[in-house]
Amino acid sequence: MHGRLKVKTTEEQAEAKRLEREKKLRQYVAATTAIFEKRKMGQLDKEALELTNQILGVNPDFATLWNFRREIILRLEGEGSPEEMQSLCRGELSFLETCLRVNPKSYGTWHHRCWVMGHVPHPDWARELELCAKFLESDERNFHCWDYRRFVVQRAQVPAADELRFTDHLITRNFSNYSSWHYRSRLLPQLHPDPRQPGRPTEAVLLKELELVQNAFFTDPNDQSAWFYHRWLLGRAEPEPTILCVYVSREDSSLAVAFSQPVVVTPGSCDLLLFADEAPLAVNWRTADGRNRPGLMWLCDLPASALNDHWPQHTFRVQWAGGESQKECVLFKGRSDGWCRDSVTEEQVFRCELSVEKSTVLQSELESCKELQALEPENKWCLLTIILLMRALDPLVYERETLSYFDTLKAADPMRSAYLDDLRSRFLVENSILRMEYAEARVVDLSGRGLTVLCHLEQLPLITHLNLAGNRLRRLPPTLAMLRCLEVLELEGNQIETLEGLPPLPRLEELSARSNRIQRPSDLRPLASFPRLRLLALQGNPLGALPDAQSQLAALLPRVEISLA
Repeated sequence: MHGRLKVKTTEEQAEAKRLEREKKLRQYVAATTAIFEKRKMGQLDKEALELTNQILGVNPDFATLWNFRREIILRLEGEGSPEEMQSLCRGELSFLETCLRVNPKSYGTWHHRCWVMGHVPHPDWARELELCAKFLESDERNFHCWDYRRFVVQRAQVPAADELRFTDHLITRNFSNYSSWHYRSRLLPQLHPDPRQPGRPTEAVLLKELELVQNAFFTDPNDQSAWFYHRWLLGRAEPEPTILCVYVSREDSSLAVAFSQPVVVTPGSCDLLLFADEAPLAVNWRTADGRNRPGLMWLCDLPASALNDHWPQHTFRVQWAGGESQKECVLFKGRSDGWCRDSVTEEQVFRCELSVEKSTVLQSELESCKELQALEPENKWCLLTIILLMRALDPLVYERETLSYFDTLKAADPMRSAYLDDLRSRFLVENSILRMEYAEARVVDLSGRGLTVLCHLEQLPLITHLNLAGNRLRRLPPTLAMLRCLEVLELEGNQIETLEGLPPLPRLEELSARSNRIQRPSDLRPLASFPRLRLLALQGNPLGALPDAQSQLAALLPRVEISLA
């Protein structure tokens, strides 16, 4: 046994590691204590800078120490010459590279590098771009580095075309580079802005990008990066809010304004102005659901002077955002209400207008995706893209086929079945609106569609009868408050458990909620605030089995005729 190297046992190794950790901890605590003591004493010198080096070199996420370093550098900047400051910053940048090798995703380190580059007398931006390229080569999705690169590009005034070529290089090397695809979506609208759609590139560029991204997802159909970018290409710019409808009620002495996008009307502001017979009218605006948050509909009460029964007519004009959008409606003598609204039957309400060339390209894309789906039958990204392409081409023509693909997609991606059900519901509601024969339709039938959500109610403010029977709704949305004219609501055969949160509907007279899942009379408490409700059908709900349900409901809704059995 003599002369052989002794091998430490597991216990000996663990003990040695423990002692080493304790030694490092004592050094760490001692250095940290010394740093805070120096800061407390106001000793902002190079010795303090060196002490922070010891800690940040092993733990670059110590944000307080980066703050202390900035205080030290600012003190030294005031005491030294520009040449000394240049040398100091050059050393700081070198130290920061060391820290980034320890943790390339350190928030504090990247932030401090931005700060140093803002204080160095003669910044070398070309070197910073090289540094970014080096770190992105090792981790192409390092969003800290991407953010820093955008900072450098802005300060160095790098042309957007050069950055687009940079993304070309990264994407060619790896189609899965999601960050590069995203960066392209920011650069293309700068280089090739579409004057008709702010924030979007021109159609010619979009068509070229569609060809590029098709190569990507045919190369690796299961990578999501290119599919997400393809979805952006199919999208459209978010339009500015416009007034869809103005509705005035003589009976309620109120006026409602429906918008295409949620807006905020600040009290006392000039965001939304009302003129009655060309005279400005001071009113208080509120949302239909009473929450006064960004909303699609805003209401106001009208003073008696604005609704003179002896006048032949009253003209109400609503102006939004300094006149960018305005609408006018007339209330004639002897009429209880009046309105003015945009058409809801134009397909461009929900999708972009397609040129012949773009339609041809999208049709080719659709055929290619169907070919790919035949090879990859369970590829969820391909299935979803097929659905979106059919929506972009013609949602009504492809409706039956779209629903079939939704079924296939749900089977391929069961974890997202709830999201897909909601997306399917939105598309079905849009199609129903597109099929409306005229803008002022008062009866809408959405029964038996398997809907799980209700949307686009801002497009239906004038309806008096809404049939939602035979769907899969679990609750009614607060946006139902926008249906100011609704008189009959059919909800039979859904999965509704409660009406809690349902805002008052001022005109509702009949509500049928048969065969739902309502269990307690208290679940119907919001109906007590419906001033005109007179008929309520509740057959087939669990609450019908309660022995005193009828009496509780009668006490809750004394003026309503209720059917339980």
